[in-house]
Amino acid sequence: MTDIDRELQGPARTAVEQCLDLQADESCVVVTDDRREPIGRALYEVASEITDDATIIRYPPGGTHGGEPPEPVAAAMSGADAFLAPTTKSISHTRARSEATEAGVRGATLPGITEEVFVAGLDADYDRIYEECERMLERVAGAEEIRVTTDRGTDITFSFGDREWYDDTGAVQDAGSFSNLPAGEVFVSPETADGRFVVDGTMRPHGLLEDGQELTFDVEDGLVTYISDDEIRETVETAAEEAGDAAYNLAELGIGTNVAVTELVGSVLLDEKAAGTIHIAIGDNAGIGGETEAPIHLDGIVRAPTVYADGEEVELPRAE
Repeated sequence: MTDIDRELQGPARTAVEQCLDLQADESCVVVTDDRREPIGRALYEVASEITDDATIIRYPPGGTHGGEPPEPVAAAMSGADAFLAPTTKSISHTRARSEATEAGVRGATLPGITEEVFVAGLDADYDRIYEECERMLERVAGAEEIRVTTDRGTDITFSFGDREWYDDTGAVQDAGSFSNLPAGEVFVSPETADGRFVVDGTMRPHGLLEDGQELTFDVEDGLVTYISDDEIRETVETAAEEAGDAAYNLAELGIGTNVAVTELVGSVLLDEKAAGTIHIAIGDNAGIGGETEAPIHLDGIVRAPTVYADGEEVELPRAE
């Protein structure tokens, strides 16, 4: 076993034993790809110590975040009791994942996970994260309207209709439960939104933005109408060739609740969970309570927001 493999064993045990609570009489499938194979192998090895019915499936990295995995992968996920999916491209917001959880399979995706983030993000007090998620969910879930502002120009208002808020606590012990790992957010698929949001944290393909760098997006009636960044605009335009206006859908509002994340590192998976931030996504929301299917789901992290629920300021969690 290499030093890297040894380093991955601890967080793998957190994921399999604490978050998933895998049992000896259960089946578990680890879904990974060629670039995330060391993390997938660590999870498989821990799962194999618990159950004789553990499987690892590896496939070439997908082309886009939110793209569907190959059909044999989807079938394996739906046929297991539990799954863990460390992949280069996110499969969190895919039919394969949602169909698996609808069938009663519990599990977690680890989209874009790196070995650094795997180690850092799973070294956390998940009981505290659970408490912060529940507190925030209680504060925002009944609101008819959420407004977010920042000193850098964000001023956007979201309406939800009968859309449900969800929390991502990292606890996936119940049948059909689902989470990202590392965990720590509450999120919703807005029914509509209007205004402007300015990303100054992390967003693909740029990673962690430089000081003073900003990505501006205008939103009207739930659709993004202006994108300041050429690369992101081209990505959305390419997706729109297949999906039309669905590619411009304002897909998600999320609030970070992981108080162990003290600074942004350039990984959307970890940074969107950082306490004291919000994130807004473009594209697919069919897997999180929305009605829009698109081949992309792009999250942008916004630092130091002020959040209002029906006009009253919401106290956000703060990093320890």
